[in-house]
Amino acid sequence: MEDTIPMPLESMRFGSPAAASAPLPLTGPRHPLEIAFSGSGSEYFRIWIVNLLLTLVTLGLYYPWAKVRRLRYFYGNTSVGGHALDFHGDPKRMLRGFLLVGAMVLLYSVAGRVSPTAGLIAFLIVAALWPALFRASMQFRLANTSWRGLRFRFDGDLRGAYLAMLPLFVPGAISLIGVILDGRSARTGDRVAGLAFLAALALFPLFFWRLKKYQHDHYALGQARTTLDTGAGSFYGLALKTIGVVLVVSLLAGAVAAVVGGFGALALVFGGNGNRASVAAIIAMTLLFISAYAAMILVISPYLTSRLQNLVWGRTRGPLVEFDSRLLFWPLLRLTLKNWLLVLVTLGLYLPFAKVAMTRLRLEAMSVQTLLPPDELADRLRRRADDAAGDAAGDLFGIDIGL
Repeated sequence: MEDTIPMPLESMRFGSPAAASAPLPLTGPRHPLEIAFSGSGSEYFRIWIVNLLLTLVTLGLYYPWAKVRRLRYFYGNTSVGGHALDFHGDPKRMLRGFLLVGAMVLLYSVAGRVSPTAGLIAFLIVAALWPALFRASMQFRLANTSWRGLRFRFDGDLRGAYLAMLPLFVPGAISLIGVILDGRSARTGDRVAGLAFLAALALFPLFFWRLKKYQHDHYALGQARTTLDTGAGSFYGLALKTIGVVLVVSLLAGAVAAVVGGFGALALVFGGNGNRASVAAIIAMTLLFISAYAAMILVISPYLTSRLQNLVWGRTRGPLVEFDSRLLFWPLLRLTLKNWLLVLVTLGLYLPFAKVAMTRLRLEAMSVQTLLPPDELADRLRRRADDAAGDAAGDLFGIDIGL
């Protein structure tokens, strides 16, 4: 499911950009800012079903209006220190950005059908523009989000966006070489493709760290800002732990499948019912393997989600503010299992209820503490706020692609 934690909960640091690079632990009395979510599944269901129907009827053109309604609902029901967030995006401006991205995707799809070379050129163009689109999306979302009447902003520059995504370009370059060499030697092309895959696996934690670092180091509210106070090693450590969990779950699922498969084989040999028993045993074993794979996904997703949220938010801090996250694996696993089951049983109609429940669990696992009382903090931010943050919202092209 799409991440529903509002982005702007990560930026409240005072000081110059130079000082922002070295956040210090909070010292002195702390003042909690409670994070609460008050949305309900029944309320959001009405918004969701109308959005879905109008998006289908208009062949997707209503999507920006649907997204604005969704964001306003979730932001409006997310309160920080007793004050709700708000989203001010203009759906007409978002429609232009939506059409731009849609045109790029369409051109890429058409180019791939014309010829492999045209498809490759289109892919390179999209890849070259993607960091710029990502930055524009962040700028638009933050400039149109407010707390206590103060607009957020995103200060990341274009160079930083490309540097953040640089690790992805390495396996991409290797893949490009593989495509070129594949026409000369299939064996060489396969080897290069394998090398690109290994490079992508090795560099993905680095890429994700650089991406989160770029985001958290450039969120701002007035002159307030936080930084992500962790290195790439933490993300590699999480990746290794996740691989370990994958191996353990795979071994357990494989053991269960082997035992049941053994009984199925015995049924085939000694069943005595001919083809009917054979078909039943094959169907049972197929369903077992599918169930084992689904169970592995259901376990890995909550584990990675909880650990990643705790890592990123637990290291987001500044001299006057500190975030923390204590999202537990087992409650998230139980909620994930419940959501998946009810979504399947209701043929998708439970999706809005599932999204609201997941948002509440993840948001209320987070906490914020500041060195200033909430009202004093807001007044200080307001005195330092740059009015250009609100004006900038009108100058952006309206690209908000959910990145």
